[in-house]
Amino acid sequence: MKFIVTGGAGFIGCHLINLLLENIDNTVVNIDKLTYASNERSLNDFEKNSNYSLHKVDIVDYQCVKKIINNFKPDAIFHLAALARIQPSFDNPLETISVNAQGTANICELARRIDSKVVYAGSSSFYGGAYLNPYAFTKWQGEEVCKLFSKIYNLSVSIARFFNVYGDRHVSTGAYATVIGIFENQYKNQEVLTITGDGEQRRDFTHVFDIANANYLAMNSNKVGKGEVINIGNSDNRSVNDIANMIGGPKVFVDPVIEPRETLADNTKAKELLGWEPTIEIEDWVPKYKKQLKIKDE
Repeated sequence: MKFIVTGGAGFIGCHLINLLLENIDNTVVNIDKLTYASNERSLNDFEKNSNYSLHKVDIVDYQCVKKIINNFKPDAIFHLAALARIQPSFDNPLETISVNAQGTANICELARRIDSKVVYAGSSSFYGGAYLNPYAFTKWQGEEVCKLFSKIYNLSVSIARFFNVYGDRHVSTGAYATVIGIFENQYKNQEVLTITGDGEQRRDFTHVFDIANANYLAMNSNKVGKGEVINIGNSDNRSVNDIANMIGGPKVFVDPVIEPRETLADNTKAKELLGWEPTIEIEDWVPKYKKQLKIKDE
């Protein structure tokens, strides 16, 4: 089959492309402007595969994206490209709206013109209140765009709402770093782990392999395609303090930021519609990852 992954240079995108390329009959095109949180190690590996190609293009550039999609004519588009993370969206609201909302409209319009499936990467930040920050708002807008195109134009689209993703090759520095990535980087550099607020905010941490697999199952399932919203999360959660304790080392508490107090996925639809089950628990993963990185508890 032929697939396009937008944002394929990012953390989740790289894992999804790797999964798709495991089948030698699949051809994958990656559309990514390579500005934010790109994963050079994975990209270098992909370039060795003749079934993979990269187009350095911004999804907001309708004409450029149109040319790629019309020439390639994919069976499905996995739309992951977005300006991610809550805190950076406060500094760049206009760009966040442009990329996350208008970019999604571009993908849906071009997909429906060639009768391609779409799997849209939603965000659990919606549950913290869509109007509390530009990122959550625009990811919700993207969902609504997908539903609109499904209802009016019969676009085959499903919406996978990801819950706090972690795993190998996560972002550990900069504005787009995950909390686990930040802790890892601080620990390796023998720095104090910084915890915002009281650390009792809870997240449904879900491994990136399970996230990538859910995307693949959504593309293949004959039970979805009408704009269904499907939570992709473990259906259990851990506090930030719990994660810090797993990593180990001294901690310091800093000023809180605007964020949801708790996320917890009801993954019933994922099980029923996709046949998806989470396979990796964070308590099992952290010790293995620390060993892989040669991080030892004192």
